[in-house]
Formats: sequence, structure tokens, C-alpha cells
Amino acid sequence: MNPFRWSYRFSFLVGFLICAGLLGIALYAEYRLGMNPCPLCIFQRIAFLAMSVFFLLGALHAPRGGARWVYSGGALLSAIFGIVVAGRHLWVQSLPADQVPSCGPPLDYMFSAFPFARVMQLVFTGSGECAKVEPILGLPMPAWSLLWFVLLAALTMVATRRRTN
Repeated sequence: MNPFRWSYRFSFLVGFLICAGLLGIALYAEYRLGMNPCPLCIFQRIAFLAMSVFFLLGALHAPRGGARWVYSGGALLSAIFGIVVAGRHLWVQSLPADQVPSCGPPLDYMFSAFPFARVMQLVFTGSGECAKVEPILGLPMPAWSLLWFVLLAALTMVATRRRTN
């Protein structure tokens, strides 16, 4: 099947299933492979979760015309957030060992101890656990996430610009 000919509804259903599958893989990696997520990994999961919600709602509603941009805009904003987080994560992983920031407290502690803006600042400065590279099929997890965020954003744009429902 040619993804450029899929209907909006089917494209968004496929996007939802991909996001659900990626979240399932992340949970499998965490609980079966022992790859504990760092704060940047958790934010990438949140971005995939947000995209999956917009994809599911768009698939169920399948609006016509300009109303499609409501769901597409949410999915694209989530994808952009995910691209930024995954890019930052790859940058932290590329730092030399002597420039890696020290490990910070767990994310749940930061949310209980600091205001939201401070937590965002701490997370995006990176920490030592974010610099640990655990490759899957030759690429680190944030590289796979970045690739999927870009592909899902492209799927969203193609589906939104199609004329069929």
C-alpha cells in the first residue's frame, strides 16, 4: 500500500498504532531489558503519548477541511517537542566523558521538590544518566526516537494535505 494514497483516517490510525508500538517497545526495554529511562527519555515517551492521543482522536473523528489541522497541529507540536528532546539527548550523549553533567536526582523527586519551570531547566541541562549510550540495532535509543518523530511528522503532513477522508 502506498502511504501517499491513504485516507486521513487510515493514516492517523497507522500513526496511533506506531506510537502505541513504540511506547510498548520502550516499556519492554525498561522492564525486560533493564534499560532505565533518564528524564529526557521520559519526555520523549510523553511526546509519543501526546502524538498517539492526537492520532487516535483524528482517526476517530476524521474531520474534513481546515478542521484537520486541529489534530494535525497537536500531533505536529508533539513531534516538534519530541524532535527537540531527542536532539538534545543525542547531543548530551555525544559529549566527551569529562564534559558530561553530573547525575541529577530522579524525575519524580524533581517534580516534588521544584517548580515546573525549574524542573524543565534541570532536565534540559542533561545529566549523567542521559549520557549513557545503549545501542539498539546499532543506534542509540534517542536516534531511533528522532527518526520516528520525523517520520510521524511527515505522515501527519501527508495525511492532512490529502483530500480524501
